[in-house]
Amino acid sequence: MTILNSKTITYAQLAKVIDHSLLRPELTEQDVIEGCDLAAKYNVATVCVKPCHVRLAAELLKSTDVKVSTVVGFPHGSNLTAIKLAEAQAAMEDGAVELDMVLNIGQLRSGRVDFVGADIRAVCDAAHARGVKVKVIFENAYLNDEQKILACKLCEAAGADWVKTSTGFAPGGATLEDLRLMRANVGPAVQVKAAGGVRTLDALLAVIDAGVTRCGATATAAILDEFEKRSMEGTLIAGDAKLDGAY
Repeated sequence: MTILNSKTITYAQLAKVIDHSLLRPELTEQDVIEGCDLAAKYNVATVCVKPCHVRLAAELLKSTDVKVSTVVGFPHGSNLTAIKLAEAQAAMEDGAVELDMVLNIGQLRSGRVDFVGADIRAVCDAAHARGVKVKVIFENAYLNDEQKILACKLCEAAGADWVKTSTGFAPGGATLEDLRLMRANVGPAVQVKAAGGVRTLDALLAVIDAGVTRCGATATAAILDEFEKRSMEGTLIAGDAKLDGAY
């Protein structure tokens, strides 16, 4: 894993931090086509699409370096494990190579540690058997710090590739405090993804300095265009930025 920081990051590296999010419920197929075109133009890491759009996105992006990711158990994490597995398998069949699964929020809050860990492991094992990576979404807006730390430990034990703050549809999204907490409570083999409220270049640079290697964003074009503009002007100065809102 390459350690990134706002002072030395390049345009190409910054683009590969971004999962361009196409998850809003009202998005049409035309919206997805346009979103995939934008993702290809900016050469981001992935487009994160709804499960029904995985096959379309995979076809649109097959000749590019942009991967297709999708969601599992989204947005509440309350599906039975068997349903999450079926969803994951269908997504992989359709061409997804990264899965963003929501852990079972209510069961975590209920102290059902074994249940939550087994639920995560089942999806991770199925994905890793096919060379697919898994990001586990916590939905931190509903958790206290003790529960966030527990979720980190369960994800690492289950073999997750990333821990992720939020779906973008809860009352709150990523915060720098949560990202630092998550980074501090997983080992170096587990990466951290921010989602929800990262709408500006300054916000993206701030989460990178908090240890993030991937970030969900809808303002992809604005962020990367601003980076290019400020790099040319010599005004690229990073600092803590307010993160607010959802997708």
